[in-house]
Amino acid sequence: MFNSILLQIVNNGAAVAAQVTDTMNSAAVPATQLPAAEVPKQASLSLLDLVMMGGYIMIPMAILSVLTIYFLFERFMTINKASKLDANFMNHIKDYIHNGNMDAAKALCRTTASPAARMVEKGISRIGKPIKEIEESMEAVGKLEVNRLEKNLSVLSLIGRIAPIFGFIGTIAGVIKIFYDISLTDNISIGAISSGLYQKMITSASGLTIGLLAFISYYILNAMLDRTINKMETVSVQFIDLLHGPGK
Repeated sequence: MFNSILLQIVNNGAAVAAQVTDTMNSAAVPATQLPAAEVPKQASLSLLDLVMMGGYIMIPMAILSVLTIYFLFERFMTINKASKLDANFMNHIKDYIHNGNMDAAKALCRTTASPAARMVEKGISRIGKPIKEIEESMEAVGKLEVNRLEKNLSVLSLIGRIAPIFGFIGTIAGVIKIFYDISLTDNISIGAISSGLYQKMITSASGLTIGLLAFISYYILNAMLDRTINKMETVSVQFIDLLHGPGK
């Protein structure tokens, strides 16, 4: 009896071992037959896609950005050109006036593309009249030249103020869209509110960026204008000194 029980245990163990072996063989699939691991695709957004997510408020923002860039370069080139003046300009004017060659002095002023040269030309045309009248005529020309150089700078100042306001309007519109999407889906998931969040953040960032660019441009151009005005005042003082002592 003991032998029969032992034989039954051995047979059961062999059966279990065989079953385990079959299971391992069936699970051992060659590596070449294993399905390739699926790599999640990385979604990418272009700059245009991000801009489009900002909604209709991005249309006036785009107009403001174009105006900012245009006036920045247009005023920069104008003021930079106006600030250039030959270092020997006043020396030549002094020589012409001392020699009594007023026509040559006026011709030099006309060929010099500078507000300071136009001021000096006005002063030369008034030579022979009281110094006070000459100063006033040159000052009037200087004010006209400064007004011409300041043209459109106020536009940059205005853009610097209103661009962040447009961004804030876009932020409010994005928040409204978030609550509207939640009301439609009755779900506060990222997928339901992502569209409104995109609009909110993109418009805010765009408004601040455009406003900052316009603000910096405005103060850079004003600094250039101040240097140009100082140069014009220096030339004016030199010309008046020249009239006070023409023989020096």
